[in-house]
Amino acid sequence: MFAIEIRDLVKKYKNGVCALNGLNMNVNSGEIFSLLGENGAGKSSLIQILTTYYKPSSGTVNVFGKNLSSEAAWIRTQIACVSQKISVDEHLSLMENMVFQSRLYQVEKKTAEKRIAELIETFELSGYKKYPVSSYSGGVRRRLDIAMNMISNPRILFLDEPTTGMDVMSRNALWKMLLSIREKYGTTIFLTTHYLEEAEQLSDSICIIREGKELIQGTPDSLRNYLCRNLIRITFPTSKEAKDYLPVLMGTGIALDSDRKGHVITLSVRSKREAFAALNQWLIKENILFDSIAIAEPSLEDVFLSFNGSRKSEEGILC
Repeated sequence: MFAIEIRDLVKKYKNGVCALNGLNMNVNSGEIFSLLGENGAGKSSLIQILTTYYKPSSGTVNVFGKNLSSEAAWIRTQIACVSQKISVDEHLSLMENMVFQSRLYQVEKKTAEKRIAELIETFELSGYKKYPVSSYSGGVRRRLDIAMNMISNPRILFLDEPTTGMDVMSRNALWKMLLSIREKYGTTIFLTTHYLEEAEQLSDSICIIREGKELIQGTPDSLRNYLCRNLIRITFPTSKEAKDYLPVLMGTGIALDSDRKGHVITLSVRSKREAFAALNQWLIKENILFDSIAIAEPSLEDVFLSFNGSRKSEEGILC
């Protein structure tokens, strides 16, 4: 059984904007699922529907086999949602925040005490119990926010861009904890993010949407394999050298297309092994100084850009 099953989902607003336009999607139970898309692609509208805040215009959504439209009250008991805005009360202590949350969800006292202790350990919050919440960093507050939403033991945890604004260390720490939630509690995690590296590191499945429709869905590996591109990546000592040598490299006839980011040039070629040997020999023969040359695998960013390109995002489409 799917945790979430979406068929032909449409969300049309009164102003004529169609945020979701026949969306189809499956989320497996117990997986980390990432939803990617440009601003205006329909991500927020989908989250609002799945968490029962909005009603769809048409189509069907089933959550653990229950219809969202007719079983919304039951579905709310199975889910928790952590929004972009942190909902921790700074006037309460860490423990007071967690106890308040347990009472809000009517968790039995002894069960709540046990869960709170486990979650404090899982989210590495023990060292912060004696300090006021107002003194916590953004990363620690976010960890507390997610821990609070786990007190009800949800079967699905919705996270809307949870690491926005975090530093690298805090983000990596939260990634570790999300993986721990999946393994320890079997929770299905539905994640929206603008960080492609985050989706690549965490996700069992990824779906890219645009203009309210799914473009592609699958595992990170299957999405990368979809491109079937042969790439060679050459790193130069400086960006100036990469810029100067790019037209020269394209003039060899070995590469079909190219992309430069700083001091790194990525070339699209017909046969990666033959091109690697030919380019390596050419660089040495021409006495061109370079740091490295390697056969490169397409990244999730390559997949995302191949579907979205440089096209400007829109705030939905008119139906």
